[in-house]
Amino acid sequence: MEGNEVIRKFKETGALLEGHFVLSSGLHSALYLQCALVLQHPRDAEELGRRLAEHFVDENIQTVASPAIGGLIIGHEVARAIGARFIWTEREHGKMTLRRGFSVMPGERVLVVEDVVTTGGSTREAVEALQSSGANVLAAASIIDRSAGKAEVGVPRVSLAALDVPSVDPSICEACKRGETPIKPGSRKTVGDSEK
Repeated sequence: MEGNEVIRKFKETGALLEGHFVLSSGLHSALYLQCALVLQHPRDAEELGRRLAEHFVDENIQTVASPAIGGLIIGHEVARAIGARFIWTEREHGKMTLRRGFSVMPGERVLVVEDVVTTGGSTREAVEALQSSGANVLAAASIIDRSAGKAEVGVPRVSLAALDVPSVDPSICEACKRGETPIKPGSRKTVGDSEK
């Protein structure tokens, strides 16, 4: 599956959204990738995971780890394809950490897998949490790189497809200046809507 095929799969499943969005980083963008709409189909998730795993066949990966929640499905599929254990990190009191009894051995060879990289923040935090627990984080991988290679996560990384999509601070967002209300894609609520 080449990069164009990956993007086409996102379009076919309605996972490539256009509009005015607030990303998890807090930045605004005219494009959002709702990976859950692709990964809800087990065959697609398996194929994407297998394609990412192909980049690491000779790396002797012992564990695949993903930042929760976006990376969980694709991380699990990569781990299955590699034949490795799968764990995840999650935020506790604002800091990415291993929880739920997960741990790593000193020097354990780990690959961090995410669905989409925009700024690289979640991936970088997961890498740092694993390294501080003693892991040897060899690389990071994602289905899509929204930064077109610009995001730094502290280790080498690969993706199946890259997009160069501007993400801007809300203070300079042109859509905000036009009075367009941004949407938080995970909930499909507009910013300011109360939770029900």
